[in-house]
Amino acid sequence: MHKFKELCLIIALLISILGTSVVFADEKNNNVNNGNNNVSTSENSNELKQEGTATTILKIKDEQLKSLDDYKAKYGSDTYGFAAYVLHLIQVYSIPIGIVGIAICGIYQYIIGLKRLDIRDKGFYTMISMVTILIICQILPLIFAVVIKSND
Repeated sequence: MHKFKELCLIIALLISILGTSVVFADEKNNNVNNGNNNVSTSENSNELKQEGTATTILKIKDEQLKSLDDYKAKYGSDTYGFAAYVLHLIQVYSIPIGIVGIAICGIYQYIIGLKRLDIRDKGFYTMISMVTILIICQILPLIFAVVIKSND
């Protein structure tokens, strides 16, 4: 049971790492002209950094919403579009999670299972279930698209 908790924790960490996006911010040196002196202010640069980060985050959000809106327009319904969007995300993120899961199961089956047969069987059965889940996650969006488009 202890190994199952570790596996769940690793999967949760992978999902959180893969779910994040990288945001790059540019540092700009702003000069303010006060009479004869050019003074660089950190307040203005901090404001621009915050505005730049906020606009970058808003651009990422708009791109995601745009693709969600594209799915809604493609399927002609908010419900079907949202379902297709979620199934697409599941399809994309299931590949790395499935590969990591298969690798962990391989370690259980072929390395740890050399001395303990019960762990070898556990690794084998878990690997079969991971491959099955991976295949289902890859085929489910296709089945959804075929069923919904055939109703139109």
